[in-house]
Amino acid sequence: MLKLIGFYDYTVILTYISLISSVYGMTQAIHGDYKEAIFCLAFSGICDAFDGRVARSKKNRTADERAFGIQLDSLCDVICFGVYPALICYLLGVRGTIGLAIVFYYCLCAVIRLAFFNVMEEKRQKTEGGANKVYRGLPVTTISFILPLFFWLQFLMSDYVFLILLHGLLILVGTLFVLDFPLKKPDIKTILIAIAAVIVTVFIIQTYTKFKLPESSDESSQIIGEIFEDETKAP
Repeated sequence: MLKLIGFYDYTVILTYISLISSVYGMTQAIHGDYKEAIFCLAFSGICDAFDGRVARSKKNRTADERAFGIQLDSLCDVICFGVYPALICYLLGVRGTIGLAIVFYYCLCAVIRLAFFNVMEEKRQKTEGGANKVYRGLPVTTISFILPLFFWLQFLMSDYVFLILLHGLLILVGTLFVLDFPLKKPDIKTILIAIAAVIVTVFIIQTYTKFKLPESSDESSQIIGEIFEDETKAP
């Protein structure tokens, strides 16, 4: 009989759905449909908000199943909330020498945080078990709520200013990933309020947004041409 490596039960379904949503969103972002990409990012975040609760609902999980869940969740988070948001921001205009440096910085911070989380969570599970009550630093999954909500700013300012602030957002969020400060884990009511806010935001982005995705050959996609290197120019 064919045997597959890994553990297969309902506890990992939401994590897999989150990953699939993000990979699909990447394909849409590459093809220029950033509205669909933002939707997929938000949907991945909603799945992640409940995957831990679903996993803990199975009371008879073995130690290997718990460890597999921790590793699987973080590996998927690297893609969903590390690489994927960075790709969206790059396609939106975070480009050039400084822009790429910011993208690299954000991704490194996300990976460092997730690796640190794995180490600390495995240690905590051996002594406490159950769900963690306090985060250390900002969880990487929060970008799935922060980035869609950030798009409210496009209604208040020019595209030029919006894209400058987008650079700053990646720096700020990346730094908060690796800063060591206590952050109380939100309760279910807070999570549901945040999800409702993101759903409304995504609907508005889909319907009313005025933001124009820069074309890859459009020099105006560079912010402050004198500072940001225009990598789209033909040699």
